[in-house]
Amino acid sequence: MIATLKSGWSLQNLRGDVLAGLVVALALIPEAIAFSIIAGVDPKVGLYASFCIAVVTAFFGGRPGMISAATGAMALLMVTLVKEHGLEYLMAATLLTGVFQIIAGFLKLGSLMRFVSRSVVTGFVNALAILIFMAQLPELTDVTWHVYAMTAAGLGIIYLFPYVPKLGKLIPSPLVCILLLTAVSMALGLNINTVGDMGELPDALPVFLWPDVPLNLETLWIILPYSLPLAVVGLLESLMTATIVDDLTDTSSDKNRECKGQGTANIVSGLFGGMAGCAMIGQSVINVKSGGRTRISTLIAGVVLLILVVFLDKWVSQIPMAALVAVMIMVSIGTFSWESIINLKKHPLSTNLVMLVTVAIVVATHNLALGVFAGVLLAALFFANKIGQYLYIDSELSENQQERRYQVVGQVFFSSSEKFTAAFDFKEDIDRIVIDLSHAHFWDITAVSALDKVVIKFRREGTEVEVIGLNEASATIVDRFAVHDKPEAVDQLMGH
Repeated sequence: MIATLKSGWSLQNLRGDVLAGLVVALALIPEAIAFSIIAGVDPKVGLYASFCIAVVTAFFGGRPGMISAATGAMALLMVTLVKEHGLEYLMAATLLTGVFQIIAGFLKLGSLMRFVSRSVVTGFVNALAILIFMAQLPELTDVTWHVYAMTAAGLGIIYLFPYVPKLGKLIPSPLVCILLLTAVSMALGLNINTVGDMGELPDALPVFLWPDVPLNLETLWIILPYSLPLAVVGLLESLMTATIVDDLTDTSSDKNRECKGQGTANIVSGLFGGMAGCAMIGQSVINVKSGGRTRISTLIAGVVLLILVVFLDKWVSQIPMAALVAVMIMVSIGTFSWESIINLKKHPLSTNLVMLVTVAIVVATHNLALGVFAGVLLAALFFANKIGQYLYIDSELSENQQERRYQVVGQVFFSSSEKFTAAFDFKEDIDRIVIDLSHAHFWDITAVSALDKVVIKFRREGTEVEVIGLNEASATIVDRFAVHDKPEAVDQLMGH
């Protein structure tokens, strides 16, 4: 516990964490404002939420160095609630979302991430990279040449500054990009979109606000259909992002603690006038690429964000959107798994299909949860089909021609049960059948039902049947659910 605490708040990488936090704070501002607009609320709702969530997850989250704030995936789920019932009900829904996520943490649902295959994670990453890039297109459409020049210059700074001797490794290039382009824009008086054009920044610190809604069942039924999806999408995106940051930093994270941390953060956000949020892959990648590794970077990002928008709003509002677009394009390029394109020729067709379906559904629907669920389901079906093929059944006739021994090797379950049944010759004129299951395993009631079917069919033909070699686990499920050795059940099954 103490070792984990020390590593999460280590001062050994203080400079990298502080500078990374500054970059992330600047990148969070337009995102939070944009997501507030999507949800149909005042920009300060998204900004306050980003501050609260980032600070709380810095202390309670399960993944050091990961950035959580207001996100587009969550904002899309809030639109109808805000339109029909208003901001107060959104805050109440945010509180309930947090409660659900904390419960998920105590139920250890974060452990379910082990069922998400690598191909689904790759599809998720690629889809997010595409969505991040697509989100920048409005800022590059119907604009003057200055915007394109500034964006190109920003990308040049981001990719070339790291090669500058000494300084290149001391200061994150995205921070240099934002500061330099802001200075150039202000000095030349360029007429281009700035952060201030996106919405009015708040001029006061967030205050405690209990949602002004009736505490009754009617309110619960209003917010429940929104809080459940928010909780699921928030956890899914957070846990997937944690997995990606794990890979980027070659470290592990506590997924169940992350569930509790996200839930606590959303409750605090709802109590201070913010909306629900979750982990952000774009900002998390910016943080890691800029040198952020510990909880300090996440804390700095949240605190600096609030200082910037409340106390330095006149300066922050002058930041050209082109600079932030350049940073986010860098993020989308760095996030996309380019190796996955090369691997399309190397990997099995089923793996490629899972990845491509996940990408297609997420990009088409902008619903991360739907895409991941589809990918996981497809991966499970392919896996079941593949394992179902690993079933081999051989038989040997005795010397007196009156006994046949069937040797079953492999896994018997819903996918392979038909293959199991089809391997037996029920019309053979023989006195005795031995079914040797020493090298087989029965997994479910479909497999048990298939065994019942085989034994009962043979006995109906007047053949004696003996089942041998069941391992302990298979014997348990067969003894509990099989009917071939229960005369009353067999008679009922055969219609007598």
